[in-house]
Amino acid sequence: MSLHQMAVSPPFLLSSRSAYSLNPLLFSKRCRFFLPRSQSRFTFIKRRSFAELAKSFDFTSEERIYNWWQSQGYFRPKFDRGSDPFVISMPPPNVTGSLHMGHAMFVTLEDIMVRYHRMRGRPTLWLPGTDHAGIATQLVVERMLASEGIKRVELGRDEFAKRVWEWKEKYGGTITNQIKRLGASCDWTREHFTLDEQLSRAVIEAFVRLHEKGLIYQGSYMVNWSPKLQTAVSDLEVDYSEEPGTLYYIKYRVAGGSRSDFLTIATTRPETLFGDVAVAVHPQDERYSKYVGQMAIVPMTYGRHVPIISDKYVDKDFGTGVLKISPGHDHNDYLLARKLGLPILNVMNKDGTLNEVAGLYCGLDRFEARKKLWSDLEETDLAVKKEPHTLRVPRSQRGGEVIEPLVSKQWFVTMEPLAEKALRAVEKGELTIMPERFEKIYNHWLSNIKDWCISRQLWWGHRIPVWYIVGKDCEEEYIVARNSEEALMKARDKYGKEVEIYQDPDVLDTWFSSALWPFSTLGWPDVSAEDFKSFYPTTMLETGHDILFFWVARMVMMGIEFTGTVPFSYVYLHGLIRDSQGRKMSKTLGNVIDPIDTIKEFGTDALRFTLALGTAGQDLNLSTERLTANKAFTNKLWNAGKFVLQNLPNQDDVSGWQNIQACEFDTEESLLRLPLPECWVVSKLHMLIHAVTESYNKFFFGDVARETYDFFWGDFADWYIEASKAHLYHSGDDSVALIAQAVLLYVFENILKLLHPFMPFVTEELWQALPYRKEALIISTWPQNSLPRNTNLVKRFENLQAMTRAIRNARAEYSVEPAKRLSASIVASEEVIQYISEEKEVLALLSRLDVDNIHFTDSPPGDAKQSVHLVASEGLEAYLPLADMVDISAEVQRLTKRLSKMETEYEGLKARLTSPKFIEKAPEDIVRGVQEKAAEAEEKINLTKNRLAFLKSTVLVSQ
Repeated sequence: MSLHQMAVSPPFLLSSRSAYSLNPLLFSKRCRFFLPRSQSRFTFIKRRSFAELAKSFDFTSEERIYNWWQSQGYFRPKFDRGSDPFVISMPPPNVTGSLHMGHAMFVTLEDIMVRYHRMRGRPTLWLPGTDHAGIATQLVVERMLASEGIKRVELGRDEFAKRVWEWKEKYGGTITNQIKRLGASCDWTREHFTLDEQLSRAVIEAFVRLHEKGLIYQGSYMVNWSPKLQTAVSDLEVDYSEEPGTLYYIKYRVAGGSRSDFLTIATTRPETLFGDVAVAVHPQDERYSKYVGQMAIVPMTYGRHVPIISDKYVDKDFGTGVLKISPGHDHNDYLLARKLGLPILNVMNKDGTLNEVAGLYCGLDRFEARKKLWSDLEETDLAVKKEPHTLRVPRSQRGGEVIEPLVSKQWFVTMEPLAEKALRAVEKGELTIMPERFEKIYNHWLSNIKDWCISRQLWWGHRIPVWYIVGKDCEEEYIVARNSEEALMKARDKYGKEVEIYQDPDVLDTWFSSALWPFSTLGWPDVSAEDFKSFYPTTMLETGHDILFFWVARMVMMGIEFTGTVPFSYVYLHGLIRDSQGRKMSKTLGNVIDPIDTIKEFGTDALRFTLALGTAGQDLNLSTERLTANKAFTNKLWNAGKFVLQNLPNQDDVSGWQNIQACEFDTEESLLRLPLPECWVVSKLHMLIHAVTESYNKFFFGDVARETYDFFWGDFADWYIEASKAHLYHSGDDSVALIAQAVLLYVFENILKLLHPFMPFVTEELWQALPYRKEALIISTWPQNSLPRNTNLVKRFENLQAMTRAIRNARAEYSVEPAKRLSASIVASEEVIQYISEEKEVLALLSRLDVDNIHFTDSPPGDAKQSVHLVASEGLEAYLPLADMVDISAEVQRLTKRLSKMETEYEGLKARLTSPKFIEKAPEDIVRGVQEKAAEAEEKINLTKNRLAFLKSTVLVSQ
């Protein structure tokens, strides 16, 4: 049975029938908080056996907890709280997608922000949604239709769109449900889809307004073309891979010259030579200067001539130093042609076959044409040679095919005037990018921005709101309107009532609608700019640094353009998730880690905590070892909760709970009244709350996780819980036990609050199990900052810790049996003795000393020379009688044998190091390894000799 199941419905008070038994015998030994019954001071009422509780947090409870949160409306913002709202838009994942670690990262980080600000009392809104993913979705549905023997063109546009919507309704919720598995506390009542009616109106409105301002135009320019998908694709949808290829060397004869007058050109794509419009050399390349100004004959084109020109763009050292200019099929050639005023010749159809410009090769696939052309060049003695060459191949993210640079008629947005405003937003401090180093990248990209191709040759997406006039030139005569009725009305006003119109078949780039996402989801264009300004000063955007330009910068530009303000005040950029070796995850490498499988094995909290430990903007290496360690952290938290619950009063002990609830820790006076361990842990907690709150506010989430982890595991679990047992079970004073109970509860419930944004499920489950908790942890109040702490008393307990560590180390060094209790003499000043002696039971429990044989003195004891001398800190020492710790004679014999063996091994190492052959022939790392082993062996020998000398002197003194 889970802890949550022991809590009844709101107000979540545990009934007397479900109160926890406080019998320590029933506590799991795995928790390491086990004490025998005889040491307990309490009279126990046997209720539900502690053995009924799960040994660890049950991951299957997560879905139940999440559904309960959602059903209670905790994810919806409470705008009546009076403080500035915190609004964050989720980067909309593709509707076709399934959860990957990139999604897990952004969901974790955004949910941390949202849960933190919700607990701080701010009206908090996290807007979720999905992207229609034009290319990806159309490709998925086309494949589905192909399995049925149906082609898209056979269905027609309207029927195809209907089938895509059907697919979306059936499968589109997969990614949303998986995001919920991660604990995303979004306001799902406001979930959006980029093809929703309201968002679609926003997209059309944006296009119309940009066109009215002269910022949208139609033209033929170079784009990334996907022959298989038959559409232009964005730079983000193109992956470049290093692949083995071929460099072809081809003769271009000089017109009017002899057979020896030719230029040899090296190219990786010979089939594009049909689109050559010039041959270029470097102005300072003396090899070819005599040919500049003449004409070259393009091979296999029936003698077509192109000019031989010079330009500094040509790399003299690549290939032969001669460059063929094919501006219709190369991005760099295209820019050069525009600079020099050269014509642009296209030799390729939209499906990747060669067109009529290629003559006899017309209709051949581009790769088939390459093979045939080379064969023909060899036959005509125009092929010089070919050699292996590593290519940087552009491939489609969606289909994997090779992308073709192609000049195509498309719609573009003029970006320069929009970019200027986005640059000023950062300069004026209206927008903060974290980490700060990404500001330079942001500024560089916007300062060198190119116009944005926003049209796509698809059927799924926002149809471009442009209508053409039947019988008129498409490029000269068109209507931009918000709908077909408005378009027809405008056309009739201009061309008469008999006019016929038809809509542009293309759709808008998915990134166009995504650029409007943060304000269209909040109601634009229906909401005024003033209303947006009330949101945006506190709005946050979190996303991966890999889409800083493609999405973030465009959102900033569009937000300023349409609302008059930046759409968010902060941009927080996270890095990539890589495997344990630092490699990018890919199916090819077989190193992809599935988040859902990870959740099933390690739990959502462990996964979230692991992902959040990264540093902003830095890539994170994810390993099973890290996940395992943080699963152990979840279990440690669970077991600590069980210990706290076990040692609280029964639910029906009204006076006991009244006394606990009356304990306060928010003033300096209340802190000074506490025993030393309690004062220490409460002070450390207050320090932690302050540090963690500062880190949360600075978005240093990795620091929050590490600081809280260290306090919980190092201070609370390993030290205070152990120390509290002395007050709970051995003090003989009910008031001291009561204070220990109150501090345990106070510290633990604040730990749950600090960890909740990172580990929402296990913390909520434990919170609900705490008696008298009247609200859910998710909406509880964040701990008060600037609470009192006493650094002097913290230092005192640290002295006690230092003494404990010294004694534990001595026990380990002399292999003292764990159950054996030692006597000790503590030597210190009167002031130190006073506070250490007051916590003698704590010191005895933590150090496993005989509480009746701990002596405090200001000078060394009479048997000091027969004791192990420990220096815990300046002015605090201890003497442990050696006879209590070890059989001296047996230890002398053991160490003598051990020393002999070590000396033999050491002599062997020295012999190798003094051998010239070994030093000269052995690799450096081997020699260095032997040197390190010899140094380590020498150190151990010296330590053993010192130990032996000490033991022998002790025997002499005793005699």
